[in-house]
Amino acid sequence: MATPTLRAATSGAENPVAIVERVLDALDSIIIGKSTEVRLSLACLLARGHLLIEDVPGVGKTTLAHALARALDLSYQRIQFTSDLLPADVIGVSVYGRDTGRFEFHKGPIFSHLVLADEINRATPKAQSALLEAMEERQVTADGDTYSLPTPFFVVATRNPTEQIGTFPLPESQLDRFLMQISLGYPLPSEERLLLANGDRRSLVDRLDPVLSVDALLKLQGAVADVHVADAALDYIQALVAHTRESGKFNAGLSPRGALALVSASQAWAMMAGHSGVHPEDVQAVLPSVVRHRLDPAQDSELAATGIGESILEAVPVA
Repeated sequence: MATPTLRAATSGAENPVAIVERVLDALDSIIIGKSTEVRLSLACLLARGHLLIEDVPGVGKTTLAHALARALDLSYQRIQFTSDLLPADVIGVSVYGRDTGRFEFHKGPIFSHLVLADEINRATPKAQSALLEAMEERQVTADGDTYSLPTPFFVVATRNPTEQIGTFPLPESQLDRFLMQISLGYPLPSEERLLLANGDRRSLVDRLDPVLSVDALLKLQGAVADVHVADAALDYIQALVAHTRESGKFNAGLSPRGALALVSASQAWAMMAGHSGVHPEDVQAVLPSVVRHRLDPAQDSELAATGIGESILEAVPVA
């Protein structure tokens, strides 16, 4: 039997903004002091994207992914990426059945609604590539056969800082499959005091009740796609993209895929804010997380990775 909160979220009586806020409230009760990062994570999911979280170990990356799965009633699998991980460990493997006399495909952990690729850059590029088709096409191919992944399908990958021992760089083609990259960072002293006083947050995740069903989540994703993007908003987005290509501050500007990612992320943020169409502030809210992992500052540029989005917004005025 559905919980009262689940029935309310799937009845259609509530405004999408109210549903989103209740999801955010549930997540904020687990992840303390990271409301903006939690909202960006949910926006990424609603925009049908994938999320990359880069940070040092122990700041709550895994807890955030697990809390998202629990709050949204999604099937969840965690894959620990290591240097000896094989593509078959992610996708699955064909096993010969003596009784049937033929090979049968045994699905791997990728066949879940939410997949946590933990410490993705500790695996070799070959193992990392196992995610490429899954993230782009929502399907995997094994032994010539194609298998569809669950809907929705959301990859949350965590990445350790590249200067840490035992890490491999993520290729540009892999990075470009992530709609957003965020960083949680260390908590403020007052927030850390709450963590120290109340213990590990992971125990709270197991007691978290679902806030909405998978069907309700799919409806919200459909609502994001319906958010209107006026010509003025497209003009602003194109101006931002053109700056990345023409300013000389980056080795390469945003690709068309990156521009489309900015549009879809802006639509998700607008829907969550209750806007009928994309506003400039919606674009500004998501741009840093959309471009952070896609743009490489030129060698003579003084841009730090954390300030890339802010520098673009400062350079391009709203028409």
